[in-house]
Amino acid sequence: MKTKKKQKWFRELLKKRLFFCLLILIQTLFLIYFILSRSIASAVLNAVLQLTSLIVALHIISRRDKEAYKLTWVFFILIFPVFGGLTYLLFRCQTRSKKYLRRVQGIRASVKAAQLPSAYPQAATAFDDRARQIGYLENYAGFPIYENRGAEYLSPGERFLERLLADLETAEQYIFIESFIIEDGEMWQSVLSVLKRKAAGGVNVRIIYDDMGCFLRLPRHFISDMRRHGIQCDIFNRFVPLLTAVQNFRDHRKIVAIDGRIAYTGGLNIADEYINKISPFGHWKDAGVRVEGDGAFSLALIFLEMWMMMGHGESDLSAYRPQDFGARAEACRGFVQPYAATPLEKDSLSEGVYMQMIGKAKKYVYIMTPYLIVDNNMLFQLTLAAKSGVDVRIMTPYHWDKRIVHFMTRSYYRELIRAGVKIYEYTPGFLHAKTFVCDDEIATVGSANMDFRSLYLQFECGALFCGGDVVGEVRDDFLQTVPVCKAITEADCRSNALVRFVQDVFRLLAPLM
Repeated sequence: MKTKKKQKWFRELLKKRLFFCLLILIQTLFLIYFILSRSIASAVLNAVLQLTSLIVALHIISRRDKEAYKLTWVFFILIFPVFGGLTYLLFRCQTRSKKYLRRVQGIRASVKAAQLPSAYPQAATAFDDRARQIGYLENYAGFPIYENRGAEYLSPGERFLERLLADLETAEQYIFIESFIIEDGEMWQSVLSVLKRKAAGGVNVRIIYDDMGCFLRLPRHFISDMRRHGIQCDIFNRFVPLLTAVQNFRDHRKIVAIDGRIAYTGGLNIADEYINKISPFGHWKDAGVRVEGDGAFSLALIFLEMWMMMGHGESDLSAYRPQDFGARAEACRGFVQPYAATPLEKDSLSEGVYMQMIGKAKKYVYIMTPYLIVDNNMLFQLTLAAKSGVDVRIMTPYHWDKRIVHFMTRSYYRELIRAGVKIYEYTPGFLHAKTFVCDDEIATVGSANMDFRSLYLQFECGALFCGGDVVGEVRDDFLQTVPVCKAITEADCRSNALVRFVQDVFRLLAPLM
């Protein structure tokens, strides 16, 4: 019965999605037909669009933006002088009104006011060399740093789920879940069974999931099903059949917050491949982190900020503070600084975190990332660190989930290896972890990949750790995984001229993917 019901959901959802895709195709074909027809109106429209492309190209060159985006869009307009400018206006010029942005600023101000007192003076004193990076996240971005009183690094996903289920059972006030992907299966059903019991007992349970992330994964009546169980649920950025830039903004965050006392973040979505119940790409290697204390409440506020941005009102954020706020039962084990990135800002916060860690490294930088598609600034930072004597190591998957993305990732290997960067590919399966660790001092575990989409177009989150057990655990996990990886040499990167040409083309178009 369960299989038949799931197949029915799939057929209904597939019909809906195909209908939307058909509408987009019809819009595109209609525009092409109108431009290519021989009417006077089409000739005028053709001229107007070419003039628009010229103006847009000049605007792109003059604006403050990533050089990779500028180069890609200008090249695209040169190749398609009629459609290029219009495409840019559709996909790059955002439609968020000033009124909406002002409301977002107001929400951020209320969230910032609700944050618990920071431990910045202590952290800056203990980690003087990292004070600027800590200050960047706290003073510029508004994410305080706190004493770490019980954070735990969790890898792989099976261990993550075990700890999560035990903590969900302890919830008394609220459970907040924000995930890019939720898919029916053993992982989701084990979580849902706890959520339904807790909601029935009066716990405030809320869920946010991304519409594109759950494409073809959830039934049409999922939200109504959740509400029937007393669970509040909302979709981030519903897919609509229109060519609009807003559709590019996705919520890629992964957060579970429990009573402001405990929170989880990292790379794990809620689907069975993340706990190796199914193996579409071999063994799935992922990583998350469990945070206790003041840092956990910070992640709860990150969820609430998104909840309010989606149109839900909140009168008093301080009401979500943990009841035992101020208790100091556990000894301080370094510091933790949760943070969240948004594409609504001109500067990429996730990129800033990664760049500063690489730039400040003295001994080593170890990186796990499923995708490695970066601009020249990040590439320069990595190669400069390696040329300066820093042990730079990057681990990516051997088995790919997206062939083109993996093909593009490998296009960077030759240049990095020649500069002294060590590249490893995880051979047992797919590596989905997003971790950085540096000099036994600082580490970050989060949701942001090293690609254009994560760094510039998606809502992301993570937790930065200064000192403490988590830093060593992230380092040890990397080193213990190296023996099952293939060390990539320059000889492995050899390819013919055609392959290199195709890689260059894909790298040029990477910011649009």
